[in-house]
Amino acid sequence: MLTDQERREIEAELPHYPRKQALCIEALKVVQHHRGWVDDEALCDVAEFLDMTPHEVDSVATFYNLIYRRRVGRNVIHLCDSISCWVMGGDGICEHLKGNLGIEMGETTEDGRFTLLPIPCLGDCDRAPSMMIGRTLHSGLTPGKVDDILRDCK
Repeated sequence: MLTDQERREIEAELPHYPRKQALCIEALKVVQHHRGWVDDEALCDVAEFLDMTPHEVDSVATFYNLIYRRRVGRNVIHLCDSISCWVMGGDGICEHLKGNLGIEMGETTEDGRFTLLPIPCLGDCDRAPSMMIGRTLHSGLTPGKVDDILRDCK
């Protein structure tokens, strides 16, 4: 069941959309903001609230890269895997991250501190390779710079 707070935040967005169903991504973002991810129960609650089927909401949730359908770490690392980042050494940054964190792409560290996910493009091609942690974009990555960034993450 959606909490009263979640419901209020979703309802506050309604005037900005032509119809209730258009609010799907925003509603999922609200739930994720409060819970850290969108589980099946929450997805069904959003679907009911928006007069949509769970399948319709799941289709939106699984298409949109920044909605998490499973538990993630406190710090989600989105590593750009576009051609620009790859050409500029993104594959080496990926291997460095996996080695330092002890996880593969799509996994979460045992302590729940980091989840490493690919993202098709961060729109930062001129400063590649890039990654995003939370809402912060990190560009021109080197192994040393990555280590400094991770050290600063709580």
